[in-house]
This record gives sequence, structure tokens and C-alpha cells, in this order.
Amino acid sequence: MTEVVIVASAFGADAVRRDGHRAWIATAAAAGASGFEVRRELISAETGVQPAALRELGAAIRETGMWAVWSTPDSLYAADGRLDVAALGRALDEAAALGARFVKLQLGGFAGESDAASIAACLRGVDTRLVVENGQLAEGGMTAQFVAFFEALEAQGHGRVAGMTFDIGNWQWTGVAPAAAAQRLARHVEYIHCKAVTGEGARRFAVAPAADDPVLATVLPLLPRHVPRGIEFPFHAHRVAEDAARYVEWLGGWLAAA
Repeated sequence: MTEVVIVASAFGADAVRRDGHRAWIATAAAAGASGFEVRRELISAETGVQPAALRELGAAIRETGMWAVWSTPDSLYAADGRLDVAALGRALDEAAALGARFVKLQLGGFAGESDAASIAACLRGVDTRLVVENGQLAEGGMTAQFVAFFEALEAQGHGRVAGMTFDIGNWQWTGVAPAAAAQRLARHVEYIHCKAVTGEGARRFAVAPAADDPVLATVLPLLPRHVPRGIEFPFHAHRVAEDAARYVEWLGGWLAAA
């Protein structure tokens, strides 16, 4: 079985903002999840991102046997192409307090200069693994940007300084075929966000994949099979625990025996 992470938003963004992440830890653990992704944007009070609060949250996650992901909506690169050292430092500090295995940022406005040495300096002595995610906007959501980013890291001798969160659904917002992106980026992928997408244009929404979802069936075989897969689609409001357990088993077993 591949490790499966439940992203907190699967329990409903409004519910997590209202009740807090801790209210859903036991449900995620009971479902058999290996990890729990904490979303900074769903922490409604600023006190919730203070070190003491994050340490308590991280301890509560570890007590169940799960590990944590720290997800921030901030971008590694600003819109003008500059490395956002402040955003990276803040995310790393918060992830360290949580005790997260991964810290996830958007790639943002990367424009060719990787600043690999600066990223490596920020990560020196840090246990949390940095992974950049493809977003739903053209800025930070196009295959060529990620190819160029990882090529630049390698060219500067820092090819392993960061990995990728490959969000299967997000590519569809930017008009990129997920399978084409997977073929070019698979060797950098260390975490996968799994969801299907419904709707058109800006009116797209994440939904649970069908058992025979053609996109997942095409893309997952192209990606590393040993890396964690995240459930980033909403559970049904009236059967949250049942959905969580069912999808953890289903997603963790997909391709496991192949």
C-alpha cells in the first residue's frame, strides 16, 4: 500500500475553519491515513500559526501515528521573479514547529533564476522537505516553468534541494494535459495531490474521482509509485468517516501490486 495523506480541506474548508484542524485528526487516523496535511489558509486565527499552537497540533497528529504536511498558499517566487526569502523562511519556521515531513509552497513567478544557493542556505539544517506545487494560475502552473526550475537547480549543483508536489487536478485549470506534465516531471515528484475536476473555465471544482477515472488511470502509472498520495477532494458531508476510509484504501492500493 502506498502512503495516503488526507488533506484537511477534504473535510470541508468551512468546517475546518470553524472547528480547527484538531477536530479532524482522529477521523483521518481512523480512516487509515499515514499523513495529515495542515492548510495554513484554513487556520482562521493568527494565534493558530504561532509556534506553540503548531507544536501542539503536530504533537496531536503524531500521537495518532500519522505524520504532517505543512501547506502554505505562499509562493517561492514573487510575481516579479524574485526568490521570496521571507515567505520561504516563514514557511520553514512554521513547518518546523509543526514537525512536518513536507513543507509545500506554490512555485509562483519563477522566471529563470533559480537562486539555488540561497534556497540551499535557507534549508541548511532543516529536516522538513521542500516541495513546490503546480497551482491553478498560469503563473506557477505551466510545465515549462517547472522544467526550467529543476534544470536550473541541477545546473547550479543543487538538484536535490527541492522536490515537487504534482497536483493532477490543478493542471486542468491552466490547460495543461496532466499526462504530458507527468512525462516531463515525474523524476522530481515526491508527493501527489489526487482529485478529479468538474466544470469549465474558472468555474472548475475538485471532486472525488470515479473508480475508472481516465485521468488518474493515465497519470498515476507515469508517476513514482512509492511517493505519498494526497486526497484533495471533498468527502460527502453526511458520510465523512466512511468516505475517508474508503478512499484511503482505494487510493493507497491503486497500482500497488503492479
